[in-house]
Amino acid sequence: MTVLVTGGAGYIGSHMVLALADAGRDTIVLDDLSTGFADQIPAGVRLIQGDCGDEALVQRLIREYGVTAIVHFAGSIVVPDSVTDPLGYYFNNTAKSRALIAAAVAGGVRNFIFSSTAAVYGEPDISPISESSAMQPISPYGASKLMTEWMLRDTVAAHDIRSVVLRYFNVAGADPEGRSGQSFPRATHLIKLACQAALGQRSHLDVFGQDYATPDGTCVRDYIHVSDLARAHVLALDHLQKGGESLTMNCGYGRGFSVLEVIEAVKRVSGVDFAVRLAPRRAGDPPSLVAATDRIRERLAFRPERDELDLIVADALGWEVSLQQRVQERRAPRANSATQGAPAFAV
Repeated sequence: MTVLVTGGAGYIGSHMVLALADAGRDTIVLDDLSTGFADQIPAGVRLIQGDCGDEALVQRLIREYGVTAIVHFAGSIVVPDSVTDPLGYYFNNTAKSRALIAAAVAGGVRNFIFSSTAAVYGEPDISPISESSAMQPISPYGASKLMTEWMLRDTVAAHDIRSVVLRYFNVAGADPEGRSGQSFPRATHLIKLACQAALGQRSHLDVFGQDYATPDGTCVRDYIHVSDLARAHVLALDHLQKGGESLTMNCGYGRGFSVLEVIEAVKRVSGVDFAVRLAPRRAGDPPSLVAATDRIRERLAFRPERDELDLIVADALGWEVSLQQRVQERRAPRANSATQGAPAFAV
């Protein structure tokens, strides 16, 4: 009963691989390493460098390793890039997903978990957002993910395969043991950027818009710790392997924090009062995105373990400190590397 994880060397995928490895489950990773990192794959887990859209390769892996479940993370995720390169996003996120699903059906894989996004909802005018809310994506990224949801829905209706679709809200944090975290250099996550500002890697942090209809005028988002999100995937996998029905569920905590509240949390945890600059609104930023989480709590008995904002920030900051240390060690002479300590942050 082997689990194939596509994109398992990436941010969220690597945390799922850690959770599977910790549970002693047979796991293989398929990743082209375009944005993932091989050193985030735990010992004992086989990494195959390749394309999830290569049907022949996926079918071979299914046969050779006895794959019974696929967890699909691979894809492109930078929203602004999807606006300038829509065809690239429809190819990576939709066409390749179609090929992967086809390989799963041909190989007799009966359980499929898909990494989707709250971007499928677009700019909802209600909060919290339930799974039955209107799906009106405003970016090719959101649309490409929604198309894959539709393909899975129709495939489940036509073939002997079941799926769980998980729609993420704002994922943050890092593995509490420091084994993995957000390493992609072009990541645009607020908590990561704020941690970089605290470490002096950025001169300041921009706040886009202060006139939203929220308590302090800045955007409100529902942040979920990446380790809790990985646990949600494990629960979804257990659900399917026990014969459970196909499901679509939000992944969040059901409460939001504003941009200013997040910044204050990073300053509080790091002990650094970094510069913050006010900037105009960005197009397409909804005032508030908070998940309704009744379904995942009821259907999967999901109970978060790291749902405190300061805890999420501390884990993210600890990961950024470790990344900074690695850069310093690569640049410093070997004789001096042992004397370089981390900044004194309260993590």
